[in-house]
Amino acid sequence: MALPLFPLNTVLFPGGVLTLRIFEARYLDMVSACLKQDSGFGVCLIRSGAEVGQAADIYEVGTLAKITDWTQCEDGLLGITCRGERRFRIRSRALMPNRLLTGDVELLADAPEQPVPSRLQMLVALFKESNERTGYSSSATMQKATQANWLSYRLTELLPVDLPEKPMLLELDDELQRLDLIATILGSAGNRTTENAEE
Repeated sequence: MALPLFPLNTVLFPGGVLTLRIFEARYLDMVSACLKQDSGFGVCLIRSGAEVGQAADIYEVGTLAKITDWTQCEDGLLGITCRGERRFRIRSRALMPNRLLTGDVELLADAPEQPVPSRLQMLVALFKESNERTGYSSSATMQKATQANWLSYRLTELLPVDLPEKPMLLELDDELQRLDLIATILGSAGNRTTENAEE
């Protein structure tokens, strides 16, 4: 599957929402084509380089993004809202004459949803508590939080971890393995906080 690629300093997960302000000609053309063809583009985390200018080196696993809304901002820039859909792995890539990076990608399948096991229910409670504090605790969201795959993606978005660790979580095909790793990361972060408080 051929896909235009958008290197960013963020990781988009399936089901996640991303807002962008577009100003470079290569990405304005890309967005225009996506809207006309009702197609998507790939969001990939930058390994080295920058979001603007020369094409950056990117991680091999990214997420297909579909544009759900767009607007012309007051400053003249194009604003778009995207939703993450399927994960993909880049098999090969090419740089177009307008410096737009494209890739031949393989879409990755997620396992069928399954309930969060009892040993990881503390992660469900953590997510619900976080959403209640921010006022986004709708009944639909709370119901989804009991599903392992969906919860693993939402928690990864919220994790206080170094950015390079997030594509590692995105690459995992097993949602329970992803949740186990999230629990380990959160436990390590909690231990560091306790140690700092005691010093």
